[in-house]
This record gives sequence, C-alpha cells and structure tokens, in this order.
Amino acid sequence: MSKSRNHLHRETLTQVCGVCGLTKPLTDMTECDIVRTSVAAELDKAIPDWRDTGWICRTDLQDYRRKSVEAMIRREHGELTELDREVIESLAAHETVTENTDESYEETTTIGDRVADRTSSFAGSWTFIVSFVAFMLFWMFINILPALFSIFDPYPFILLNLFLSMVAALQAPLIMMSQRRQEEKDRLRSQNDYQINLKAELEIRHLHEKLDHILIGQWERLSKIQEAQLDMFEELARGRGGSA
Repeated sequence: MSKSRNHLHRETLTQVCGVCGLTKPLTDMTECDIVRTSVAAELDKAIPDWRDTGWICRTDLQDYRRKSVEAMIRREHGELTELDREVIESLAAHETVTENTDESYEETTTIGDRVADRTSSFAGSWTFIVSFVAFMLFWMFINILPALFSIFDPYPFILLNLFLSMVAALQAPLIMMSQRRQEEKDRLRSQNDYQINLKAELEIRHLHEKLDHILIGQWERLSKIQEAQLDMFEELARGRGGSA
C-alpha cells in the first residue's frame, strides 16, 4: 500500500525542463547530473543554461542523445549514410536492427526469380550431369544402330548439337539471374551485419561513458563525504581543545 502511495505521490510531482521549459511529471524527467558527458556536451553547445532547473525531460534527452551519436559518427566516418541513420533511430527508440535478410528478400521475389533459382540449383548438381550424359549417350546409341531404330539424327548429330546449343543459351541467363539475386542477398546481409556491428560499438561506448560517469560521480560524493568528516573531526578537536 505504501509503495502505491509513493508511486502516486511521485506522479503528482512536477518539474520544469531546462531545455523546452515545459512543466512535466517527475516520472518523465531526468536529473541533469546523471546525463552522460557526450550528451551534456551537445546540450551545452545548444543551450548553455539547460542545467538551471536541474532537470531535463526524456523527450529532449532522447533527441540530444540522437544528436550526440550523429555528431560522433560524423567525426569518425564523415557524412551519415542511410544505414547509419537507421542505426541511430533504433538506438533512440531502443529497437533492434537484427533481421532475417533471407526472409525479407524472399517476400519480394517473383515466380521467374524462383524458377531461375531452382534451375540454377539443378544445373549445378551431379543429378543434372549424370542425367544429361545418359540422355546424350542414349541419343547417340539410337542413331548409331539403324537396324534397331529409325535414324532421325545421323552422325555427326547435328540435331543434338542444336539441342545442346539451345539448352546452353537458355541456361546461361537463368544462372546469371540467380547469381544476381544471390549478390543482392549478400549485399543485404552485409548491410545488416554493418548495422549490427555499428550499433554494438555505439552501445559499448555508451556503456563505458555511463560507467565512467557513475565512477566520477561516486568519487566526487566520496570526496565530499571525506571533506565533511574532516570538518567534523576538526570541530571535535577544537571542542576538546576549548574544554581542556
């Protein structure tokens, strides 16, 4: 019961955002002291007095986090690409960039693309080689023995050569179509890998910044506590010296 009351009491409290100047519930605010150094640097450039109220709303904080990441990528890689912008948006929205590129690409394929893939897969197998060799041997066999079969393609098998040329002429573009589709799949996969690696690198950097920020804050608090303790010891020492 006490927890629910505390939660309701916290929701009724409000603070003024130092960036947008709007009054918002305390649950939607963040203290300026816990903002990361890189984000705080961007805020200092844009709004020098943003710390006056001591609070910043989550909407503005999220916006300047995005700007901080954009500035960092521009410093290291130059101009932002569309892939970089997608990674930045996923960071701001706390979404993942991992996707099954094969499934997403298969959704855009046509019947002709699938026929090309199956034809290329069959043409590059031992089943095709063995069956085609058997077919040519059978063709030549029935055209070599006139006593058993009626010859329709005598030696040097001109009709067979024409048939083989037609098969090669049709097979080559189908294989090229399949290779082009595979290159497109590889391109999508490499783009997705790049986005995953970039986001992981940015997340690790942010994690290091958070840890450094927390350690520096703890060190400052410990220093203040130590100074307060020293002041107390000095006062105690003075009190004892005065009473003596």
